[in-house]
Amino acid sequence: MKHYPAEFKADAVALYRSRPGATIKSVAGDLGVNTETLRNWIRAADGRRPGAHSAPPAAAQAGVDDVQVELAAARKRIRELEEERDILRKAARRPGISRQRRAGEPLPVR
Repeated sequence: MKHYPAEFKADAVALYRSRPGATIKSVAGDLGVNTETLRNWIRAADGRRPGAHSAPPAAAQAGVDDVQVELAAARKRIRELEEERDILRKAARRPGISRQRRAGEPLPVR
């Protein structure tokens, strides 16, 4: 088994992370190391054990932040829609507005 210096491992991981469209396989091929070796270095740099398949904590946290932002936007939109609904309900209770017109039905023919 071949042993690589820690600096080389760190540089390999940094190279992989600096190329967003690159795959582990392509970077490993460019460096002349085994694909699984590079994958283990990346996992070790993320603080995970080599055989783990879970997302790194930083990526998981970023995903949680994205979900929180989306949830806040959805709640804001819900509040806006509820306010619009309440305004329309109050307007519909005003006298002089026929039920057929409120429901969008045609006026009765006499």
